[in-house]
Amino acid sequence: MKKKWIITAAVIAGFCLIVGGYKYYSNNSSAEAKAPTAKAAGKSNILNVNGLAIKTQKLTDELSMVGNLLPDEEVDLTFETSGKIVEINFQEGAAVRKGDLLAKVNDKPLVAQLSRYEAQLKLANDRVFRQSALLEKDAVSQEAFEQARTELAMLNADIDIVKQNIALTELRAPFDGVIGLRNVSEGAFATSNVVVAKLTKISPLKIDMFIPERYADQIKKGTPLSFTVEGINETFNATVYAKESEVDAATRMMAVRATYPNRNGRLMPGRFVSAKIQMQDIPNAIAIPTEAIVPEMGVDKVYKYVGGKAKAVSVKTGIRTDAQIQIIEGLQVGDTIITSGTLQLREDLPVKLDVVQ
Repeated sequence: MKKKWIITAAVIAGFCLIVGGYKYYSNNSSAEAKAPTAKAAGKSNILNVNGLAIKTQKLTDELSMVGNLLPDEEVDLTFETSGKIVEINFQEGAAVRKGDLLAKVNDKPLVAQLSRYEAQLKLANDRVFRQSALLEKDAVSQEAFEQARTELAMLNADIDIVKQNIALTELRAPFDGVIGLRNVSEGAFATSNVVVAKLTKISPLKIDMFIPERYADQIKKGTPLSFTVEGINETFNATVYAKESEVDAATRMMAVRATYPNRNGRLMPGRFVSAKIQMQDIPNAIAIPTEAIVPEMGVDKVYKYVGGKAKAVSVKTGIRTDAQIQIIEGLQVGDTIITSGTLQLREDLPVKLDVVQ
């Protein structure tokens, strides 16, 4: 019995020694593991960033747009009457002048009718003359004289109608321009729905563009712009001559139209253009990269580098370009702002400047 108690005591003592050693080892291991982690954490709290030393510079507010070249005038040429085409007097792709006779439909019945009326005209004039002379002698009634004069007036009206109908058989150029490809031949029957050809006025050319609503009051008649056309290594100059009367409620854009002389006919309507309007030059502006701005609750903020830490300051912005934004209030010349890692920044975060521009 005594021997049994001795064995039990030995087992319990051994168990206690094992448990105590395990706890000691575990505590020491945890302490050792935590020490370097805390040290590493301390190092990781310092964020490596890039900075920018604030200085003044020239900033140009430039509005970039895309647009299309349009002809000054363009029309589908059609006859105002029906008939067989008897003349085509133009060459495809040729320049024509306003009033040139381009094509004609058969007018022989109308010409014959005009000859008939003109033959009756002399007789009608003579009748009015005789009736007038007889009326002075009281040989005819006033009613007879008025009847003769009315018949003369009606005959002249009929002659005018026929002449107008003959004019409708002629297709004339409504303005100077370049005529396109012909769609009919002599002998074809023309109606008002048949397009003979297209006439285009290419000098000057118009440029259709759309501008953001914030520039609506700044773009006026006479505003100059420059534009380029793909495939031509040259910059062309145009002038705004009109804009839409309102801003489009759906797109918040306003339609603007400019004119380009195109005196040598080098550019063709329908081409795509990239246009720029220089709004204003600011010689001594404070401008920073757009990525340095951190919007928070409707307020624009910038992080400055002050004594090894990030300090947030509210700023008031001005004009924007493709890569920069003007700062009107909040920064001074000589300040250093942080331009990278802005999403990780917070007030008083320790930072280290790797690159200062």
